Order: sequence, then C-alpha cells, then structure tokens
Amino acid sequence: MLDIGIDKIGFYAPHLYLDMTKLAASRNVDPDKFTIGIGQEKMAVTPVTQDSVTLAANAAWEILDDADKETIDFVIFGTETGVDSSKSAAVYVHELLGLNPYARAIEVKQACYGATAGIQMAKGHIAMNPDSKVLVLGSDIARYGLNTPGEATQGAGAVALLISAEPNIMALEDQSVYFTADIMDFWRPVYSDKAFADGKLSNEQYIAFFSEIWSQYKAKSGLGLKDFEAITFHLPYTKMGKKALKPVLGETTEEVQERLKTNYQTSTEYNRSVGNIYTGSLYLSLLSLIEQANAFPAGSRIGMYSYGSGAVGEFFTGLLQNGYKEHLHIKQHDDLFASRKEVTVPEYETIFEETLPTDGSEVAFDVQDDPATICLAGVADHKRRYVNKKK
Repeated sequence: MLDIGIDKIGFYAPHLYLDMTKLAASRNVDPDKFTIGIGQEKMAVTPVTQDSVTLAANAAWEILDDADKETIDFVIFGTETGVDSSKSAAVYVHELLGLNPYARAIEVKQACYGATAGIQMAKGHIAMNPDSKVLVLGSDIARYGLNTPGEATQGAGAVALLISAEPNIMALEDQSVYFTADIMDFWRPVYSDKAFADGKLSNEQYIAFFSEIWSQYKAKSGLGLKDFEAITFHLPYTKMGKKALKPVLGETTEEVQERLKTNYQTSTEYNRSVGNIYTGSLYLSLLSLIEQANAFPAGSRIGMYSYGSGAVGEFFTGLLQNGYKEHLHIKQHDDLFASRKEVTVPEYETIFEETLPTDGSEVAFDVQDDPATICLAGVADHKRRYVNKKK
C-alpha cells in the first residue's frame, strides 16, 4: 500500500516581534494574563512589505530543491487572509518559486481549517498520481485591531508542506473523523480587514468539537490515548489545546498522561513566540514538536486536531518515519527565531496602521529593510508587485 504524507516542512515568520509583557504594561494588563493565562510570550509583527503570499513563498523557498520544483504539479494555498477575491494566492507563489508550469494552483478557505483541507486533497491527488508532489501552504496574518480583546492573540506566519508518496517525515494514516456545524464564533465579512469573534463561544466550540470528534475517532479506529506519542493542536493561543486535552486525559494511565502533557508543552514552543497564524497554526505546533523534542522511534503515532471557526473540525494521524530528524530544517528555524528584531509598542502600533491603499492609489516600498528573500514591493495599476531577491 502506498504511503502518502509529509516529505518536507518549512516555516517562515516576519523578522519583527513584540514582547507580550511590554504590550501588557502598555495596556495596563497584568503580564501573567498574556504569558500564563493564554500562554504567549512574543507576537510576530508584519511589516507592510509582507503579506500572506510572501510569507508562504518564503516558507517554501528554503525547503524546495530543483527536483521538487519540477515535480510539484499542484499548489494548494490555505488562508483566510487572501489578497484577491478572484485570483488565488497559490498562483502568485507558483510564479515566485519558479515551479513547473504544468500544475494546478488553487486557494482554499475555511477559517483555520484551510491547510488541513489542502492536505486531504493532496492525498487524493497523489493516490491517483504517485509520482506527483503537492505543495500545501498555510499562511495568515491575524489582525483584530489595537486595544481590542483579541489583540494579544494576533500573529503572522506561514508553514509550507511538501506532500508526496513515500515521505521522509510522516506518513498520514487514512482513518480520520471530521465534523461541521454552522456556528458564528469567528468571522470576517468582506467589508472588514479585521475579524469579529465571540471568544467565549469559540473556546467552547473548539473543546466541544474535539470531544465529539475524539469520541467518534476512538469508536472508528479502536485506538486510544495510549497509542499516541503526542497529540498536536491548532493553537490560536497555546493554552487552548491544553483546555481540550485535559478532559480526556482521565481515559489513560498516569504514565501516558505525563507523556502527552510533556509532548504537548514541547509542541507549543514555536507558537508561543509567534502568535496565531490561523491555517498554519496546527502545523507550526507539529513542527515545534518534531524539531524540539528528542527523536521519537520510527512509527510513533502523532495525533492532529484541526479546527476552523464557523466551524469545521478534523482529527487525523500520522506515523513518523525512520530518520525523519535528518529531513528537518532545525538550524534554519533556530536562526530565524534568533535573528528577529524586537519592536517597541509605539513602533508596533505604527507598523500595524501602515496598510495598503484601498482607493486604487499606487505605492512603492523599500524592501531592502526587510531581510526576507521574497517581499511585497508595492501596488501599481491595482496590482500587487512582488519581488524575489534571489531570482
């Protein structure tokens, strides 16, 4: 039987960040509310020279080689911060990366679930075309506004996943459970550049969906918590997954509970320093786990809970492959975090308010101050102008 799964995985975040303790002080909030209450230490801050397209392209740029670029025949871009209501963000990324022109390129939207939908589509495509590779992107910029209840859960970043047959990192299993219900817990009308949210309802539904899906998954698969090395979660903030996991821990032994809790904490390290990246959040959690934890034995099963407000949820699983650590870009990601520059609260507020014109005006940006390989250089004739400094 053909194994299909994650062959490569990359990540990119903007080069700027805000210390959450300093944001708390500026907002007259107890810092513990941010660092302990929601579990966030730093928030990625997006300069105007980055958008969801450039974040995704930068995440993919460093992990793809020439053979990948020739073999990829499907690009699936999961986002809820797309840059155009007609043209998919995937088409821009396809050009910026120099991929094989004989390829499909589409954008998928369902809140934070979009990249998961892309992965499931990719599996079907590769099952029918075993020599193909699919590039799945989850890229978003979470914006709630200055001095709003959601401000502390903002963030930005992108995860790029190369899906293939006989993958080097993780083979995805076929058993999964998914669930949909029409819930107004989080939404962004087309006339708004900021999201609306019922935070209390969203938290409740996130946990309720996990409980329902986990119950169905156990019945469908015959597996239980003891069969998992770790369970990773979509993390709008790092305490959220813990709230969903805690109620089910009583199903297993203390030894298994400790293993799952320890590995959960490891899975939150990257998210804690980036913030909410919507569609890429679950996969940043997965990346944090497999890069920061000691190597797990080949065949270790990792659970993944994806939740997209509105709402769609899914629980699915993967088996880590022999030697998977050798195919990760750990140093690259360590360097990315180490090279980021802290901004002050006033600087963050200025950057937040610097947005693209909405009246058709033309604008050009100096991309030399942005260390990213791929940047947004401006807007002219109603068209975004992108630049790849290495092409």
